[in-house]
Amino acid sequence: MAEDIPVIEIRNLHKAYGALEVIKGVDITAHKGDVVSLIGSSGSGKSTILRCANLLEDSQQGDIVFKGEPVTWKGTGHGRHPADPKQVLRIRTNLSMVFQQFNLWAHLTILQNVMEAPVTVLGRSRSEVEAAARQYLDKVGIGDKCDVYPAQLSGGQQQRAAIARALAMEPEALLFDEPTSALDPELEQEVVRVIKDLAAEGRTMMIVTHDMRMAHDVSDHVIFLHQGLIEEQGAPETLFGAPKSERLRQFLSSTMAA
Repeated sequence: MAEDIPVIEIRNLHKAYGALEVIKGVDITAHKGDVVSLIGSSGSGKSTILRCANLLEDSQQGDIVFKGEPVTWKGTGHGRHPADPKQVLRIRTNLSMVFQQFNLWAHLTILQNVMEAPVTVLGRSRSEVEAAARQYLDKVGIGDKCDVYPAQLSGGQQQRAAIARALAMEPEALLFDEPTSALDPELEQEVVRVIKDLAAEGRTMMIVTHDMRMAHDVSDHVIFLHQGLIEEQGAPETLFGAPKSERLRQFLSSTMAA
């Protein structure tokens, strides 16, 4: 059945930069409506996995499968690259990424930022895209900021604009790379609220985060990475409530105390 096919499936993923292997054989699956959070210390490979899933980085080994369709590769090892640019564009379009640093275009208004990709990449009509963009900006709570420029917004508002921009592509899944780590605590909560609302809607999401409370509250499945491998994974209640691995216990005691 089509419903059983995962939206994102990563099998035996390996990624190295030169001789430094940062991902050492990782398997992750996200079905429709799943929220999967990746946690772990800096350098554990969390963001790299997300960038490999979205084909922003080339992996050296393993399969990346989107809705049952495996990425086709040419070459091997460090010479391995996706073989089909059209497939890459299709997958990237359907796995919208929200970055830590917002990545909004400074010379465009917030509304123009949200409209740009659906018009230029998907070829949708400007009037149809504008109506949807205004709805998404309302959804994230900044519908009154359509005509201002990114520099006029707080960090929390900019990140919410970036989420609206990702939603405007109407993707199959959203990938969040540390969406709150560049924000002050009170602005962080604005963004966490939006992510919780998206989770409640049943959107498929993969989230790399340092915010353990958010990971606990929004996730169906949490993965703890250590030195490029999955050290422990499971439901948030189990992972946070009864961690089995000593490394995870140490990690949680240091992050919860911070």
